[in-house]
This record gives sequence, structure tokens and C-alpha cells, in this order.
Amino acid sequence: MSARRCSYPRLVAFCAAHLLALGAIWTGVSAGALLLGLAVFVFQMLASTIGYHRYFSHRSFQSSRAMQAVLAFCSQCCLQKGVLWWAAHHRYHHRHSDEAEDLHSPRDGRWWSYAGWIFDAGAQRTRLEEVKDLARFPELRFLDRFQHVPGILLALGCFAIGGAQGLVVGFVWGTILSHHVAFANNCFAHIYGTRPYETRDGSRNNWFLAPFTFGEGWHNNHHRYPGSARNGFLWWEIDLSYYVLVVLAKVGLVWDLREPPLEILESRA
Repeated sequence: MSARRCSYPRLVAFCAAHLLALGAIWTGVSAGALLLGLAVFVFQMLASTIGYHRYFSHRSFQSSRAMQAVLAFCSQCCLQKGVLWWAAHHRYHHRHSDEAEDLHSPRDGRWWSYAGWIFDAGAQRTRLEEVKDLARFPELRFLDRFQHVPGILLALGCFAIGGAQGLVVGFVWGTILSHHVAFANNCFAHIYGTRPYETRDGSRNNWFLAPFTFGEGWHNNHHRYPGSARNGFLWWEIDLSYYVLVVLAKVGLVWDLREPPLEILESRA
């Protein structure tokens, strides 16, 4: 791993968001604002798990070009950078999972794995060589270039719905929560849990994280077969993101949901 240099704009934005969350002291916290925050959290988690992760990073299902653009826009409402950056980073992570080149492995410390890596200046570059299949679409390059616009529009929508409370409690609280849930999965699903499959990394199935991450907590399953549209391989491994994908497939918005091969399911320890 190259020498670490702090990306101060990322650090300032991170701290500013958490300070802005304290604005609820002045705006107040109503039941309506909390419901809006929950809606933002659910929307962002689904956009992240279905869009950023299962579609753009792993192409675990198919969609039209128009739906692809919608998925990209919704993903970037999460404010986790552009779809090209996210998918490129994640593909690189899978190829070097828990090795020295991995950008957020717990081997480099729990805080680093949890959130410290996002402040590394070396992690900000989009590895276009990892996403040549995606970079050929001009609309995806456009969205990736203006990575913050979808999130800003979502924030404005929350303000229009609930005023200052809608912005602070609805958008900021919901977004911070979705970020920290993603951070927790990146870190703790490589430390705590079970390993029904032998993989070359430390990925684990974490039953506690799974419901909060909408199925991403079945992390050892995912690392055993990343191309699957579902991470919960067994009936009792609840995977809300996959259930939403099934509904989207029923109405024809997506199709060809990839399943884990039978031989992998039968090799489970």
C-alpha cells in the first residue's frame, strides 16, 4: 500500500455533516421528520446495495439502458461518490480482499477499515481500468463527474417536504446512518461471524448486520460467489435487497437475476 496522505476536503465534509446533524437541537425533532429520515435511510440503502453494489460492481442482473441511468442516479443520492468510482473501487477490493492492496481491510486497523480509508487521498482516484464496461456510457461518465448533484437534489426535496427539520433530521440523519451502516459492514463483516465457505479473505456472515444492511451482512456468501443477485443463499438468510429485485423483475424493470450455482450451495460447510 502506498504512503497515506489525508484528503482534507473529504475530512472536512465528513466532520461538517456530523456537525450539521447537531442542528436538530435548534430545528427540533418531530415524528414526521424521523419518518422522513427513515425513508431516506431505506432509499439510500436499497440504492446502494442494488445499484452501486449488485448492479454496477458485480452486474448480477440485467436492465435497460434507461433503468441503468436511473440506478446510477439513485445510487449517487447516497453521496458515496460516483458510480464509476464506487464500482471500480469495489471490484479492486474483491480482487485484493484482505491483502496489502485492499483499501479497507481490518488488517490495517479497525478504524481504518471502518472509515479512515475514505480520507486517504490515494483512494480518491477512479480506477477507470476496472470499469471499462461502464465507462463507455456517456451518461454514467456525466453522472460520475457531477457526483454530488443527485444527493443535493435529494436534500432539496427533503427541505421542500419538511423544511429545516426535513433537511437536518430527514436528509442528514438518514444519510449519516446509511453511511455508518455501510462502514460497519465493510469492517465488521471481515471480523465477526461465521464462515460457511472457504475463501481467501476473512469475509464472514454476520446475522446481526444482515437486516440493517438489507442482506449485505451475508458477506462470506457474497465473497464466495460475488456474481449472485442474492447474498442470502439459504431461505432463512433474509436479504431485503434481493426481495426488491424480485419485485422489480416481476414488473420487467430488471431481469436475468443471477443465482449461486448448485455446486456452491452444496459445498457449504
